[in-house]
Amino acid sequence: MRFFKDLTLSAFVAGFVSVLVGLTSSVAIVFQAAQAFGATPAEIASWMWAVGIGMGLCSLVPSLILKKPVMVAWSTPGAAVLATAGAMGGFTMGDAVGAFMVSAALIFLAGVTGWFERVMDKIPQEIAAALLAGVLAKFGMQAFSAAETALPLVLSMLFTYLLARRLLPRYAVMLTLAAGIVCAAVMGKMNWSAIHWDLAVPVFTMPTFSVAAVMSLALPLFVVTMASQNLPGVAVIRASGYDLPISKLISMTGLATFVLAPFGGYALNLSAITAAICMGPEAHADPAKRYTAAASCGIIYILIGIFGAVVTGLLIAFPKELVMAIAGLALLGSIGGGLANAVRDESHREAALITFLVTLSGVTIAGIGSAFWGVVAGSIALFVQQYGGPHSPRAK
Repeated sequence: MRFFKDLTLSAFVAGFVSVLVGLTSSVAIVFQAAQAFGATPAEIASWMWAVGIGMGLCSLVPSLILKKPVMVAWSTPGAAVLATAGAMGGFTMGDAVGAFMVSAALIFLAGVTGWFERVMDKIPQEIAAALLAGVLAKFGMQAFSAAETALPLVLSMLFTYLLARRLLPRYAVMLTLAAGIVCAAVMGKMNWSAIHWDLAVPVFTMPTFSVAAVMSLALPLFVVTMASQNLPGVAVIRASGYDLPISKLISMTGLATFVLAPFGGYALNLSAITAAICMGPEAHADPAKRYTAAASCGIIYILIGIFGAVVTGLLIAFPKELVMAIAGLALLGSIGGGLANAVRDESHREAALITFLVTLSGVTIAGIGSAFWGVVAGSIALFVQQYGGPHSPRAK
């Protein structure tokens, strides 16, 4: 099978790091969202089963078919919206499932009609690259801010990364992760008590539909998933040089969410942060073989869905400083590439910088994250600077 011929250790490690970063950075928010609707422990485990199976299959299958890295994740801002609205609105689990299905149907329509991809086609490459850099730079900064609470751990990982980049560049991330685990274990920072040997069992919840749930849960979930997750996800794909069928992938995530919603699959979308790890040069020297990193990530997600609490607990056992450091160091190449592409054209440079800074600021307006507002600000700046000028489409 070609997958096993193309698979390298560095690609598998990139997939593992992607899962590590994706889960440990936001799994608590997903738990909070489930608890906000009164979920039982069995139902929370079912949520993990649903999103794990959904993310895994939606990453693994397209990656193997297209031979290009396709990365799907859960909607972290969507989980935050659900946790807040669920705590304040008094909605039941049935109401939540109904809202998941409505949001999924809207995402599916966005893919089928192709309107989302058409909007993305109008965004200049420099703006998209600046968006990518702004989204990822926050993780790069966190890698070094983690030194405030775990200086020996961060320094050991940084030293290992720099040395490995010089001597064994293909295995730099893997060796850095290994050094971090050893250092954390020696320092007694590994939380082994988080591991529970239980399997996840899907629990079906009958959906109920109400205007209140649609307005308070479904529509906000749809908006933040498209604006704060799928938009930067497409930016990462294009900035990494991959030509993927965006509309079909969006439709796939909507359909998968709709099917898995009764079991807790609240929102699946294109990944941004973890996609950059699997689409970067650290995953594989050959861009044509980086799909193996995404496929590896998908396999691990499926295992998380099946084994639920076991794998999730294993990943949570890592100290947060280790996760912050490995994420930032693994993304250095993508951050640098994004910044270089963003400022290469002087006519787009200021607009790209505005996009980068607004995105990096983390500002949230009307419940929508900074990734969306970064694109809006950069596009407005570009329009003001170039409308009617020599670089304007109207002048050509």
